[in-house]
Amino acid sequence: MSGGQLSLFDDDVPEGRREASRSRRPVAAVEPVPIEDDLAALAAILPSGIRLGTSSWSFPGWTGLVYAARDGRPESEQRLARAGLTAYAACPLFRTVSLDRTFYAPLSEDEFARYASQVPASFRFVVKAPSAFTDPVIRGGSGGAMRDNPTFLDAHAAATTFVQPAMAGLGATAGPLVFQFPPLGRRLLATPARVVTRIAAFLGSLPRGPLYAAEFRDPELVTAACGVALADAGAVPCLAIHARMPPATAQATTFGLDRPGCTWPLVARWNLHAGRGYEEARADYFPFDRLVEEDASSRTALAGLARRCVAAGRDVFITINNKAEGSAPLSVRRLAEAIRAHV
Repeated sequence: MSGGQLSLFDDDVPEGRREASRSRRPVAAVEPVPIEDDLAALAAILPSGIRLGTSSWSFPGWTGLVYAARDGRPESEQRLARAGLTAYAACPLFRTVSLDRTFYAPLSEDEFARYASQVPASFRFVVKAPSAFTDPVIRGGSGGAMRDNPTFLDAHAAATTFVQPAMAGLGATAGPLVFQFPPLGRRLLATPARVVTRIAAFLGSLPRGPLYAAEFRDPELVTAACGVALADAGAVPCLAIHARMPPATAQATTFGLDRPGCTWPLVARWNLHAGRGYEEARADYFPFDRLVEEDASSRTALAGLARRCVAAGRDVFITINNKAEGSAPLSVRRLAEAIRAHV
């Protein structure tokens, strides 16, 4: 371990914010929908090393897909945020979930532990790191830059306020810790290689043990050199299936994720349909109860990557947003079916 490296073992409001509404008072259970035989059979044939899931879980529109109605009506967004995770995890296809609220503010160890207590031991969380460590600027309410961010790429702050509480609270249910870097701006992207070096140094200075993944919103950072730098730092690329980014197969090839002999886990977040803006997709796809615009090319690419990775003994984590096709639970099922077709 390098001298500057910490050790863990010493001593649209955005979707993620929906989970922030919570209470310490006992909350009546949210009931899952009954598991259909064909869905159970699909999950049974899916290799255990492939973990599929959604981005967050607090969507009333998923009533009938994931959650049972309560007194003939959908559960509220707030109740699903507080008490819906156990029902979500009861679906055998959902072996992971992207914990998105952490992007907006860090959680305590106790808050992470509360989530861990609601899922089976085999479940894994994909956890987004706070943007305080990945965004070079402080943003106002409208999203515009206000001033430089003093904790951008601050490894000590990230370790103490994010990594250590997450790992201690989630325990064995911790999956990839994803550092999502938003569009970094012209000043930083004027020298992409230097940005990659700084990001790799940051990730390499974090406590050893967790699986770290870096997700980008700038195509300029999808380079073979970036893949090598992340590997040297003990991290992996997270494929960002997003309107701003190259297709999944192109990213995987460039980063070296699909090369013979690669041992990295596959971490992918299918976020946004190509050619769509976030708010536009949300408006057109709401209430997220059906597939509105299927993206067969992304599904096929991810299914192929997942099959090849699991065949090589590599873990697979793929989470899907409602903005990918219209309904994340249905996208998960279609992806599982595509994987099954060639298992």
